Amino acid sequence: MRRISDAVGRLIAHYLQNPIPGYEPFTPSDPEALRRTLQPGDVLLVEGNNRISGVIKYLTQSTWSHSALYVGPLPGRTAADGEPHVLIEANVGEGVVSVPLSKYLKFHTRICRPVGMTAADCAAVCSYAIDRIGFAYDLKNIIDLLRYLLPLPVPQRWRRRLIALGSGDPTRLICSALIADAFRAVRYPILPKIRLAGSQQAREAILEIRHSSLYCPRDFDISPYFNVVKPTIVSGFDYKRLNWADRSPAKDDDRIPLVPAAAADDVEAMVA
Repeated sequence: MRRISDAVGRLIAHYLQNPIPGYEPFTPSDPEALRRTLQPGDVLLVEGNNRISGVIKYLTQSTWSHSALYVGPLPGRTAADGEPHVLIEANVGEGVVSVPLSKYLKFHTRICRPVGMTAADCAAVCSYAIDRIGFAYDLKNIIDLLRYLLPLPVPQRWRRRLIALGSGDPTRLICSALIADAFRAVRYPILPKIRLAGSQQAREAILEIRHSSLYCPRDFDISPYFNVVKPTIVSGFDYKRLNWADRSPAKDDDRIPLVPAAAADDVEAMVA
């Protein structure tokens, strides 16, 4: 029975992974700025362009449909062109894999960085994710995938529970659960449950770690314990140096184009 469910699950997963034609990011990324800014332990949120992405955005009421953990260059793991793998992620149909940063350079992304994490704990978080490369994506429960095929109206209070459906097998992970488990291993909070204890005069907040299956990509964005890092301004930003289209070209060569050079051709094609 498990073989049958996994086979059907793979067919559904293949359909869900097919990209939706015509996707264009509203805000293109600056590839070089993104590369310079990312640090081990950062969570990279992605606005995906496949069929499953739209449903995740609906269920979570968020721009972000996918998350990956930046761990830095992995020895012995490179793309066909030699680019090192630097991200760990869990994908439908693939499981836990490492990928190069170039995979998401054409997507709308956001960097979420844990605040105050020690170097030892950061290394432990990265090691946790790296050690799980090869784990399977959760395809055991067909209902777990059918919720992405039938994006019916769902009351808001039930949407997160739909994201959390799964087999419960710790070797079969979804993207947010993998990263949440990595941070839970060092007891770093994302969106913990807060329980109040003590007397009325002196209340004490006790944090409880949520189950990893309850997390979704947007939780890293809204977490009070993660900074949102914007590559275009983190290394210094001067709006006076922007090269606006309605002004004459700058005489000096240090003006900053509004659109990253790598994305300029795509934007021109969209306008045309």
